[in-house]
Amino acid sequence: MRLGEVSLLTNDVVKLADFYKSLLEINNDSNDEIHQTIIAKETMLTIYNDGSIKNNNNQNMCIAFTVDDIEKEYQKVLALGAEIIEKPTKRPWGAINMSFYDPDRNVIYLRSL
Repeated sequence: MRLGEVSLLTNDVVKLADFYKSLLEINNDSNDEIHQTIIAKETMLTIYNDGSIKNNNNQNMCIAFTVDDIEKEYQKVLALGAEIIEKPTKRPWGAINMSFYDPDRNVIYLRSL
């Protein structure tokens, strides 16, 4: 068994998908208001509106991305206007991590090994 997809449920697919397309520097050529696939290789990342109302208090999940240049990505996140939770910080095991909220207040971690 393998994880096939991570899907972020949202009330505004276009807004959240546009944020992730900018963050990940991906163009999926879609403005679909119901469902967009952002990453289709490996484990998929999709943005989806299943018709239910979301409270945007997603406090029990996060997504982590591994990046090559954490400072470059930090500057990109700032330019996107995301609320920073923690600036890039070196951990005792050598990784550098940072965290922020996406437009729906999901917690996103970026890490550089």
